[in-house]
Amino acid sequence: MYAESGIIRKIIEETGDTWAVVGLSANQQRAAYGVARVLQRHGKRIVPVHPRAETVHGERGYASLAEIPFPVDVVDVFVNSGRAGTVADEAAAIGARAVWFQLGVIDEAAYERTRAAGLLMVMDRCPAIEIPRLGARRGGALL
Repeated sequence: MYAESGIIRKIIEETGDTWAVVGLSANQQRAAYGVARVLQRHGKRIVPVHPRAETVHGERGYASLAEIPFPVDVVDVFVNSGRAGTVADEAAAIGARAVWFQLGVIDEAAYERTRAAGLLMVMDRCPAIEIPRLGARRGGALL
């Protein structure tokens, strides 16, 4: 419902491999921790974004998207819906190519605003579910 046909595949397979994971901390009990590990296993570089700026899965963390000193392709959002729109706006401001709101993260105004800004957008989905569903491939090999 919150992703046009082909957008999920395009983000996963074509948009780029640097994914900022907003809300990712070293707390292994949080969904972001496991999803970030899945992204890494499928060839994505994860960038933890959390106020504590913790290193997670061997990757240095940053307190905000604006502090990341290199380009980010996709911003994967694990914050509550009330804060998600601000993160989407920040993603556009740093030049990200896509925004992905995780399961249960819904902000329809942010969805429309982000798409109007020219970014690809998925909402209320999880890449750890979508990657196997797509049979996503990288360089001819199944991810």
